[in-house]
Amino acid sequence: MEIPIIETSRLRLRGWSLADADAFAKLNANSDFAKYIGGGKPINKAESWRVLAILAGHWVLKGFGYWVVEDKKTSDFLGRVGIWEPEGWPGIEVGWGIAPEYWGKGYATEAALAAIEWGFTYLDTSELISLIHPDNEASKSVALKVGEVYSHSQTVMGKQCDIFKLTKAQYLKK
Repeated sequence: MEIPIIETSRLRLRGWSLADADAFAKLNANSDFAKYIGGGKPINKAESWRVLAILAGHWVLKGFGYWVVEDKKTSDFLGRVGIWEPEGWPGIEVGWGIAPEYWGKGYATEAALAAIEWGFTYLDTSELISLIHPDNEASKSVALKVGEVYSHSQTVMGKQCDIFKLTKAQYLKK
């Protein structure tokens, strides 16, 4: 499957390749990055490879997924952003994760806005949600910046999440 490439003023969102494995493993080994994701703890290189395979494979199975986020000027790996809906999820989610050394520069917001635009343009969905750890204030801030509003709290896969939501109608009013 050909994964679309999206470019913003500073970023390129592109598909995954095996060449991303080391940078992705470094990201997943970072305790600050991992704090609010999955089990809340860093994962090793082998587990990171399996997560990369899941993210890349989601595109094949569903026709949408997470992109690699890279700096257009330097091609540095900044993180991942995208849209996915794994089995057991409460809806189609837009999610983001930027490496801590790049936090505070607006990359998560910029990439998430590009993913949202793509999602509402190419997917047959009336809303996108974000599942956010209740203590992750930075991610909640990104959700609000991209136009999402708090919807409710819910347990998903055994973990408590705050659910933020953006409807297509809300998005189109912007």
